[in-house]
Amino acid sequence: MKKLLFTLALAFALWTAMFSPPTAPHVDFWRMMTASAVALCVLSVAFDRGCLRQIRWRVSDVALGAAIAAALWGVFWLGDKASAWMFDFARPQVDAIYGMKEGESPWLLAALMLLLIGPAEEIYWRGYVQRTLSERWGANAGFAAASLLYALAHAGSCNFMLTAAALTAGVVWGALYRFFPERFSAIILSHAFWDAAVFIWFPI
Repeated sequence: MKKLLFTLALAFALWTAMFSPPTAPHVDFWRMMTASAVALCVLSVAFDRGCLRQIRWRVSDVALGAAIAAALWGVFWLGDKASAWMFDFARPQVDAIYGMKEGESPWLLAALMLLLIGPAEEIYWRGYVQRTLSERWGANAGFAAASLLYALAHAGSCNFMLTAAALTAGVVWGALYRFFPERFSAIILSHAFWDAAVFIWFPI
């Protein structure tokens, strides 16, 4: 448990540095995000090799991962329209999130999200954090705690829409991992596909 708490403290510190208004302007977001996600993934594997033993690639996982990503994109599209109707601050906050990709190569960002950021985040947050908490507290409590922690890691941004997005996505991926851990490969792919889709291919 001490190893898990160490990685969580590190994750919160890194995510706060990347997203919080006082520190975000002073960091190279995409380099730091890539390095942070990969570092947490490496620590996960170093502390518990079970993270990798869960991954069993099948051809059907590609289609399933793409389907999950498409469904989640649809949820976010509807959520964006509803939040813009209900809250004046919603669209400006969403635009601020998209502002992080300005001046960057879309091809490079898509590659980073598909090959490094998305898979590394999923291995850490679901494969390590949620699995460890579930083994200690039970599957339901582990799912709830991991989903909440994933959202809270983004709270330092002071961006309600980003935190709500993290909570929504975390609940979806966490629930899939809770009930279908044998399809972890598809869940990893869905995270990678969704990242690239919502940020690069089909921005909302």
